[in-house]
Amino acid sequence: MGTKGLGMTTILAGDIGGTKTLLRLAEVEPEAIALNPLFERRYVSAEFDSLAAIVKVFLTAATKIGQIDLTGANHPQVACFGIAGPTVDNRCALTNLSWQLDGDRMAAELEVAHIALINDFAAIGHGVLGLAPKELYILQKGKKDPQAPIGVIGAGSGLGMGYLTWDGDAYKVHASEGGHVEFAPRDQLEMDLLTYLWQRSTHISIERLVSGQGIVTLYQFLRDRGFGSDQVGLEKKLKDWETGATITSPAAAISEAGLRGSDRRAEKTMQMFADAYAAVIGNLALTLIPRGGLYIAGGIAPKVLPLLQSPRFMQVLKDKGRLSRVLDQVPIQIVLNQEVGLLGATLHAASLLKS
Repeated sequence: MGTKGLGMTTILAGDIGGTKTLLRLAEVEPEAIALNPLFERRYVSAEFDSLAAIVKVFLTAATKIGQIDLTGANHPQVACFGIAGPTVDNRCALTNLSWQLDGDRMAAELEVAHIALINDFAAIGHGVLGLAPKELYILQKGKKDPQAPIGVIGAGSGLGMGYLTWDGDAYKVHASEGGHVEFAPRDQLEMDLLTYLWQRSTHISIERLVSGQGIVTLYQFLRDRGFGSDQVGLEKKLKDWETGATITSPAAAISEAGLRGSDRRAEKTMQMFADAYAAVIGNLALTLIPRGGLYIAGGIAPKVLPLLQSPRFMQVLKDKGRLSRVLDQVPIQIVLNQEVGLLGATLHAASLLKS
């Protein structure tokens, strides 16, 4: 992190999820593009009753620990928070947390001139425009069109999507709730999976499978179907989670065992997860034809990179019948920077100074 310079404006940005909240102070010259990060902290969201409460703790820490002067004109002028939930009229209810956020009320409470609340994948949409080549892993080079649509998708605690369109001067970012569209089975095993899931709910969204929780759901399906046996103690972890004996999801343990090949059921789970992920990415690609680039973000992709690097992943992604070849020229990249949402919120906050 840097030290504050003369003639610079302080901005505040955040990536806000049901599990964690990342906050950053940065400074920017009003007419410049370059940003200078000043101070950054991570918080457990559920330990606070509001986002404003976290921000107050953060600003105090920036002053005391970071020794940053935030008095008078040095106080943040604008802020942008990427929120894991739909945002309407600068208001948002988080999908996995009981916070009701109102950007205008927060601005008054925190004495910030303007606070923008945007969807977390809108923030990622802003962020992908600022990534360096080393922060990306290329799955398919394709043939980039610098003014064509851009798609963003990513699995983590949920499944997020967004897209960008060229307005003649720059890209405009659009949020989406495409992760909640229905799951479409591709073979008999996935048909059996859908029948299994219908016993739990009448609406089976693709997010129920392509997410951290989805990994657990797929493992449960294979266990209840009698596929394989527990070879590394995963059933104990799963039972403890199912009964409430622990709040730690077994998703990470299942993923690790599957990637190592130390448990046949976990390995099959992760292959089913990768296939479902590839299929929905391909669906988004076919919907948008994002010749400007298709970016796979989210917390899971870098952790399961070997699965995404396998030839099977791209084969499933582009298995779209008569239109499969349409996807050959779409640039497809995995985002390795786990703070791309925070980067995007920072870039959008900086852009607010000009508007």
